[in-house]
Amino acid sequence: MIKSLAATTFLAALLAALAPAAFATSHLTDGEVRKIDKDAGKLTLRHAEIKSLDMPGMTMVFVVKDKAMLDKLQPGDKVRFAAINDAGKYTVTEIEAAK
Repeated sequence: MIKSLAATTFLAALLAALAPAAFATSHLTDGEVRKIDKDAGKLTLRHAEIKSLDMPGMTMVFVVKDKAMLDKLQPGDKVRFAAINDAGKYTVTEIEAAK
């Protein structure tokens, strides 16, 4: 009984430690940069389904949370990103180069 409890406690601790790492990539959507408008803080992405927004894959314009996010991007770049619906404006909150 004690071994079983210890194993269960260890497994729960291990899962808790690994969960943030799994979430770090699972909430990101694959996309490709099509156009960048740094002055307006907008980004056109061709993207896969965005499950968190219940949105099918398409090409569309997003606002970015921070214009500095656009500094490292170029049209044609493959990316992974997270987006939210902020009062009707689809906003990229996180973006990284695809691996």
